[in-house]
Amino acid sequence: MNWPATERHCLTPAPGGLALVQELLNTAPAGHADPVDLLADGALDRAQEWADQAVRGWSRETGRGDVRLVLAADDLPQLRCLRHQLRRALAAGDQGGDAVRFTSAPVVVALSGDGALTVEPEGAGARWLASAVLAEALLAQASGVWRRLKICRNEDCAAAFYDRSRNNSGVWHSVRGCGNAAHLRACRERRRAQS
Repeated sequence: MNWPATERHCLTPAPGGLALVQELLNTAPAGHADPVDLLADGALDRAQEWADQAVRGWSRETGRGDVRLVLAADDLPQLRCLRHQLRRALAAGDQGGDAVRFTSAPVVVALSGDGALTVEPEGAGARWLASAVLAEALLAQASGVWRRLKICRNEDCAAAFYDRSRNNSGVWHSVRGCGNAAHLRACRERRRAQS
């Protein structure tokens, strides 16, 4: 499993480092499919196992060396807060809502010998993970792919997915699952209204 939180929704990960952002978003309870919050208080072992796999996947996707991230119990509320802020930011982007203010997340911007800029996360625990996630979000915005990261419109699901549609019009992580259910509900409501 490369991205365990995303794969529990049967989703394909976002490209490159943006998959780390998607992965953090998908640690939230997955509705009826998997009601477990991977960052719940009292579940430090589960959170550490998730973080190990997610950071390993990020390292592989971005061509970085191995990173060892150690989470502490007080990191879990901070990560849940970051997850919530990211969900609000994605929703605000779609609907023109209020801006979301993030807490400090330090990064190092370095200039290599060939003139390329790199952004490297800094800190430990939740601080390092916030730094990596926000750096990847910034890079995704700069490259124009941030707008393709979305939250499924089905409130019972709320999976984070990468919209691969040509015109970036996807609203459900699964048209067959969540989309079909929404269409069926709408059809039933129309029939009730006509009766």
